[in-house]
Amino acid sequence: MKILLALVFIPGFAAAVSVSPWSLPAPAGASQPNLSVAPGGDLLLSWIERRADGGHRLRFARSTGPSAWSSVRTIAEGDDWFVNWADFPALQALPNGSLWAHTLVKNGEATYAYDVRLQVSRDGGQTWRALGAVHDDGTPTEHGFATLWPQANDEVGIAWLDGRHSAGSHGGGHDGHGGAMTLRGARFGADGGKRGEAEIDAMTCDCCQTDSAVGARGVLLAYRDRAEGEIRDIRVARHDGQAWTSPVPVHADQWFMPACPVNGPAIAARGDAAWVAWYTGAGAAPSVRLARSTDGGGSFGDMREVAVGEAQQGRVDLAADAGGVWMSWTQETGGRQSLWLARFSPALDAEHFRLKVADIAGRGRGTGFPRLQLRDGQAWLAWTEVEDGQPRLRGARVRP
Repeated sequence: MKILLALVFIPGFAAAVSVSPWSLPAPAGASQPNLSVAPGGDLLLSWIERRADGGHRLRFARSTGPSAWSSVRTIAEGDDWFVNWADFPALQALPNGSLWAHTLVKNGEATYAYDVRLQVSRDGGQTWRALGAVHDDGTPTEHGFATLWPQANDEVGIAWLDGRHSAGSHGGGHDGHGGAMTLRGARFGADGGKRGEAEIDAMTCDCCQTDSAVGARGVLLAYRDRAEGEIRDIRVARHDGQAWTSPVPVHADQWFMPACPVNGPAIAARGDAAWVAWYTGAGAAPSVRLARSTDGGGSFGDMREVAVGEAQQGRVDLAADAGGVWMSWTQETGGRQSLWLARFSPALDAEHFRLKVADIAGRGRGTGFPRLQLRDGQAWLAWTEVEDGQPRLRGARVRP
């Protein structure tokens, strides 16, 4: 891994854009990082570690400054987890100070038979209570690719891909067997009780990440849809406080894809504005794209093609602040992966800068999905690299 330390000067800007290493508290062997922002502005980093006995544990630490970290604490651990490069746990803080996390635990013999299980802490992460599976279908099928959000001061929301109709077949009918993967959501209150569960979409892509953001008009949920004819485009549903609205398309890519691309979208929101980033194989070459909504996710305008070509891997993430929209993605050229970051105006009509944040050690799936968050007008990124077969986490911050 090589982080670019040089300053990147942008025409028309008086200041430079700098990239510097961000030291993370995860030990060697850690992988599958996730980043979230607590209500007070602290960054929460979670990751998975492999135990010496072959089991796994989910751990986290809180960042209060560029080089300041809390003690590392364990959220949960077990010897029956489903651990995967693309489907990884999340950690979410609520306004009331509680912390919520999900893990993935095997529920059957099939490779992709696993549950999404929820944990909660009310003492800053010192102790955790396991709440069990977020779904109650009891089928030994795939449940995963979850996203968490603050539904209320003391209520967490979660959405996940649910394979209860797939009869245990990974691919949800890709080869003509089993039913389709669905998208479901639920809310959990301060007492850990479920406040309701609903099916949001009856047929989705099987193994693309979901993402959520809270805007002025409710919670927005972005995911990759699966339409008749194996069209794999991005849709957004909104929870208006009472129920989920009918999902709307972000852009009509019309990407024909007879299998899951394992490449989900990312979403960010501020007030009535929302932005979605995604990867597609539609068109003459793969590309990563970006689109904006000005009506709280009710509709989306013209998309902006951010990067095009066979080097594009996707694996996007997205964040927004008052100054603009930040988008990260990965590329692979000549057998070498790299992490990129660009910043756009809120209307997406101007690109403020674009730079390569780092060269990533490792190839293929092992490097996973880099994560992006904003704090103090800076971008903070965490990702996995693999060297000599050993994963480890790396971080960087970008200051405009």
